[in-house]
Amino acid sequence: MRPTVHDIADKAGVSLATVDRVLNDRPGVRGVTRARVEAAIAALGYVRDVAAANLAKGRVYPLVFILPEGDNPFMRGLEAEVRRAGLHSAAERTSLSVATVPAFDAAALAKAIDAAIAEDVSGIAAVAVDAAEVSDAIARAHEAGIPVVTLVSDLAGSGRDHFVGVDNIAAGRTAGSLMGRFLGGRSGPVAVLAGSMRVRDHGERLEGFAAAMSAMPEPRTILPVLEGQDDPELSFSLIADCLANVPHLAGIYSLGAGNRGLIAALSAGGRGDLCVIVHELTGETRAALESGVVDAVLNQDAGHEVRSAIRVLRAKADGLPVNAAQERIRLDIFIKDNLPAGPDEEN
Repeated sequence: MRPTVHDIADKAGVSLATVDRVLNDRPGVRGVTRARVEAAIAALGYVRDVAAANLAKGRVYPLVFILPEGDNPFMRGLEAEVRRAGLHSAAERTSLSVATVPAFDAAALAKAIDAAIAEDVSGIAAVAVDAAEVSDAIARAHEAGIPVVTLVSDLAGSGRDHFVGVDNIAAGRTAGSLMGRFLGGRSGPVAVLAGSMRVRDHGERLEGFAAAMSAMPEPRTILPVLEGQDDPELSFSLIADCLANVPHLAGIYSLGAGNRGLIAALSAGGRGDLCVIVHELTGETRAALESGVVDAVLNQDAGHEVRSAIRVLRAKADGLPVNAAQERIRLDIFIKDNLPAGPDEEN
């Protein structure tokens, strides 16, 4: 049986109120008495339930999510999920807020992390940019005792506390495997549309995709990456030029969020003969999948990621272990035949 505060009080010969003052590091206890209580705690092997103590004190956890701004449907979906979770956060003693920064802007992200540190939040969740200044900002948060979760795109060497997102290398391998199988013996190179190679999730997806494609019976040429900055107009221009200049193009893998421009370029060019694989199930990619412009969508659940980040940050703030199995984010593969019901079709 686990020792209780009553056992500590009995062993130290003090009141429960004195034990409570020592456990919560409050004044009003003589040094000799404090030492006696601490000795009793050590002798009994008492392990404090931090979460219960914080509940008793009515502690509220302010958590901030730092997300890229701009025309990225998945990021806007993440933001909507944070705000939805915020509607119920008071009952869970959590206060949620969202800060947005320009996409792929490492300096702006580092500044936002520093601002969160200055506000003495209980935890930070951020979509990471692979840059030294971001790693340095995460290190400053760590020094301040504030846990940091990287969201969607990781920064493993930064000292962050946890990553919440899919295995992006595996996601890229999955896309490459699907592309190889869909194309079969058809010849021709494959184009890759990214947002920016400054975010690690895009680099990891490309790494996995290239590995899977090179393992096919007939390795296929992958053209130089087109970086559309998740901007629909730039993505449209890049894809339109690619379609015009590479007449024997066989497929396109969109590993970022430039899908609006990609789909528009494919529709304008009348290219329904390509194998096209994209990430994230949005209204646009759903319609493209249903119409046959897109062949497959790889999707991660934004709601699960937000809830996972909240659970992890709460656990880290309390010094409690993280349930790794519960926080594993699943990668879903959707084709036209297994699309889930859309928002307007749900009961």
